[in-house]
Order: sequence, then C-alpha cells, then structure tokens
Amino acid sequence: MRHAENTTDSALSTWLILLMATTTGLVVASNYYAQPLLHTISDQLGLSYARAGIIVTVAQASYALGLILLVPLGDLVERRRLIVTMMLFATAGLLVSATAGSLAALLIGTAITGAFSVVAQVLVPFAATLSPVAQRGKVVGTVMSGLLMGILLARTVAGALSSLGDWHTVYWVAAALMLLNTLALWRALPRYAPTARMHYGQLIGSVFAQFARYPLHRQRSLLGCLIFAMFSVLWTSLAFLLSSEPWSYSDATIGLFGLAGAMGALSARHAGVLTDRGHGAQLTVLGVVALLVSWGLLGLGLYSLIALIAGIVLLDLALQAVHITNMNMIFNLDEAARNRLNSGYMFLYFVGGALGSLGSAAAYQQNGWLGVCLLGGGLGVLAVGYGVWIHAGPGHRAHSRGTKEDARSVDS
Repeated sequence: MRHAENTTDSALSTWLILLMATTTGLVVASNYYAQPLLHTISDQLGLSYARAGIIVTVAQASYALGLILLVPLGDLVERRRLIVTMMLFATAGLLVSATAGSLAALLIGTAITGAFSVVAQVLVPFAATLSPVAQRGKVVGTVMSGLLMGILLARTVAGALSSLGDWHTVYWVAAALMLLNTLALWRALPRYAPTARMHYGQLIGSVFAQFARYPLHRQRSLLGCLIFAMFSVLWTSLAFLLSSEPWSYSDATIGLFGLAGAMGALSARHAGVLTDRGHGAQLTVLGVVALLVSWGLLGLGLYSLIALIAGIVLLDLALQAVHITNMNMIFNLDEAARNRLNSGYMFLYFVGGALGSLGSAAAYQQNGWLGVCLLGGGLGVLAVGYGVWIHAGPGHRAHSRGTKEDARSVDS
C-alpha cells in the first residue's frame, strides 16, 4: 500500500463523520423518493400499482448492479476523486427524473441515480478504514444511521415537497442538495490512495472470490438479503395501504410515516457499540425474532394505526441491529479487501430489496395488505431459521470470540 500518499493525519473529526453520515443519507434517499408517491405517479402516468412498483424495483436493481461494478473501485481508485465523480453522476440521474414526462424517462433517471448512489457504500468502508479499531463499530454505526435515516426520511421529505409542487419538485430539490453536498465532500475528504494491485477484471472477480474465501461472508450476506427483502416488502406497498380506505391519506401524511421508521435508524450507533463488545451474535438472534414479530403488528394495520406504527418501528429497529452486526463482522475479515467485501454483501442486500419490492407490489395487486403481510411474515420465518442456524455454527462462534478478543486487546 502507498501509505505515503494517504493524508489521514487528522483521522476522523466529528465534523467529517457527520458529513459522511449526511452524504450517505442524501444519496441513498434518492432511491426512495418515489415510494410514498407511487399512487400519485401511477395516477398521473396511467399505471397500475404493479407497474408503478417497477420504479422501486429498478432503483434497487440498478443499485445492486452498481455495487458489483462500481463499489470495488474504492480499492483501485483514489477515494476522494471516486466519491466526487460518482456524486456528480447521481446528480445527473436526479435531473433526468426531474424532467421526466413518461415512465420510460423516469426509469432511466432512476437507473442512473440508483447505480451511482452506491457511493454511499464507498463512504462506509472508507469511514471504517479511517477510524481507530476500537471505535470502528461506533463510527460505522453513526455513518449507517445517516444512511437509514436517508432511506426513511426520504419518504417524509418527498411527501411534503410533492404537496408543495408535484412529484417532479422532489427531484429538482434533491439534485440541488446533492450538488451542494458534493462540493462539501471535495473540500473535506482526505486523499486516500488505492490498496489493490490488480486490473479491473481481476478486481470484480475478487468480489465473488471473497464469498468462496469466507464462509461468514456468505452467511451474513444471505441474511442481509432476507432482512432487506422484508424492509422493501413493507415500504413498497405502505403507500398503497395508506392512500386507500379506510385511511385515504395525502402524500404529505403518508410521508410522515417515515418518521416512525427513522426511530430505528437511531439504534445504529448503539448496535455498532454492542458489536464492538462482542455481542453481535445475540443481536442477530434477537433482531430476526423481532422482525418476525413486527409482521404480526403490521398485519393489524388495516384496523389500527397504533399497531401499524409499532410494527414499522420494531421492523426498522430490528433490521438496523442485524444489518450493523453483519457489516462490522464482515469489515473485520480483511482490511485490504474491505470495499470488495462490502460490495458483495450489499449486492445481495439490494437484490433482496429488489425482489422484495417486486413481490410486494404484486402481492398487493392480488391480495391487498393481507397478501403483503403474509409475504413479509414468510420471509421472517426464513430469517429466524437461518439466523439461529448460523449463530449455532462453530465457525460463527469462533469468529464472534475472536472479535471480542480483538476488542479487548485494543482497549487494553
């Protein structure tokens, strides 16, 4: 590694951590502005709910593609230059969506933004690289809090802006904010030289090689796929439920439900701290059980807003606990391949999201909210079974002990 070229003497200041957290939230939010507006977009463009759901699926699928093709470049290209370039392309995608007058144009803009908004997944391992080992989980948890807050508050902001103008307004404002954030990153981020010594084809192949090399990477990535599928099942169809009888809410009101989900994002930092202390396996089991329980509450959402909100909060809290645990365990496997490890994990994570959104829209079209909850609950059963199985595995227990011992040695 060319350490002499890396200007990280100041490490991670509080300001830089907050900027990175804000950036991850802003860029990932760009993939979720459409969700509370799906019923409005479907009405204006003359689409069925199932066809409108394709917008979310394209966002998730293009994000997954970017995770494989773009995120590994963090191990090959100077980090600050890569991050700023990807931010500019994501901004361009938002501008295409802002001017879209048809489903095809909106899908093109969504695909461009989705692919390049994976810059968030370059920033997260960058934060892990810059942070001291003893504080890595805390730092990653803080940056990931910004990411999940962006996913969830995107719905609130989109609903409010749509009420002030129309759904195009959301994308115009988002593009302006993205450009301002890009300028701040250009000034604040340290330069950091690449660590990989391979050409691009080898780099991409190495992403998949990590799955073969580390069983824990495979296990945690598949678990991430399951939990984010559940997340997408909920949020893709929630707008359909809330815009219909008996609720009949406006875009702005529907967007406010993102505030309930945002409470889960606040748990990310605490989940990271617990993982630093070696409690990741326990968090995993508790998290997947809570995810399953949340679908029982969400199933009552046709009749009770209290149950619906409680289900949203519980699902997002549990998702964050399992997700942060997954990421911290994977980041500890190989520092030199951290971007590639993150790329593979997040690829399966968003494949789960794409499949979840596609299945959710189809389930709602066929069987309404009950069908959505049965789909989510079924995924919850799979996640509980798989989470308990990997927790009981000897290799997983050994890794958990090693993580705890590493944390103790650093603290001492």
